[in-house]
Amino acid sequence: MNYPKKINIRTESGSYPILIGNNILKNFNKNYLRFCPKSKKILFITNTKIPNKYFYSIKKMLPKKNECFIINIPSGEKNKNLLEVNKILNFLTIHNFDRNDTVAALGGGVVGDAAGFAASIFKRGINFIQVPTTLLSQVDSSVGGKTGINNTYGKNLIGTFYHPKFVLIDIAVLGSLPKREMVSGFAEILKYSLIMNKKFFLWLCKEGANIINRSSTLSILKAIEISCKSKSIIVGKDEKEKGLRAILNFGHTLGHALESHLKYSNKLNHGEAVIIGMMAASTISHKKNFLKNQELQAIKDLYQRLGLNDSFKRYIQNNQLNNFFKIMKKDKKNNSKNINLILLKRIGKAFIYKTTLEKTLMPFVKNELKNA
Repeated sequence: MNYPKKINIRTESGSYPILIGNNILKNFNKNYLRFCPKSKKILFITNTKIPNKYFYSIKKMLPKKNECFIINIPSGEKNKNLLEVNKILNFLTIHNFDRNDTVAALGGGVVGDAAGFAASIFKRGINFIQVPTTLLSQVDSSVGGKTGINNTYGKNLIGTFYHPKFVLIDIAVLGSLPKREMVSGFAEILKYSLIMNKKFFLWLCKEGANIINRSSTLSILKAIEISCKSKSIIVGKDEKEKGLRAILNFGHTLGHALESHLKYSNKLNHGEAVIIGMMAASTISHKKNFLKNQELQAIKDLYQRLGLNDSFKRYIQNNQLNNFFKIMKKDKKNNSKNINLILLKRIGKAFIYKTTLEKTLMPFVKNELKNA
């Protein structure tokens, strides 16, 4: 496989490229000039965990006539909120950005979601660019045009659909990540294989450790490429999540609830929560006689081989269940009392199972805790 590569996302509201490679930050300027030709000002949103060298390597390539600014927002999911977005909006206003100017996200999912949301609502939309710096954001949040922030009632309850002008994915930036962040990103990679590509799943059974341990550059590039292509297929068919796109929420109903229940603390990050949620959804799929035992065991074997945590029991106490279920009921994917739970018919084939929390997740959680 030759890299860098370009994947085109095509939706009803427009198209944009995803650029994937190793050491390709140097390509930022030519794409900025191409896709934001009238931009005179650019604001980079990042956080203090992102090495400064990435920002400065991009800045020195920009045309001298362009004004370049930077804002750091605090890291962590709990900081993905209206307060931080308002700081961005105020900065854009004070510095007189217009609709031809640009906001660029240089960071992980929290940075990308907050920056994208701010860009989408400032003067009803200005240019937006994604430069994701975590494996999780490279394969998930930077692709597909969703923006979202949290409030006290749940995760991503406030947001828009707003596509970037381009996404630049450079795996060289992953070198500064702790292993825990690589595991978190692997969660979303694994998700794509489980919901739509068994051949990819079997490949991950062989290459998963190489991805998590960063021992194969080519494996990481291939995993990102296949993940982005998978998401581009789904987003191209269902941009605004009216149907098919919902399968991307596999493992997320329980996962999001866990994150919110723990108040987005460092005890559990997004990918870790999704890993737990996917195993729960796979187990429910088996209990409902959709997923064969042999396939459930294959998923469990992969979890065991890679040391992935498959249990939520340590994060919820029995006396916390009522609050936990309230969180799940407020999830944005729910419609009144009904819920579209994403389950598996087999590895590589997900479907939307229309049910209620009372019939599925609530009894499952109660039973798992009772047998803990």
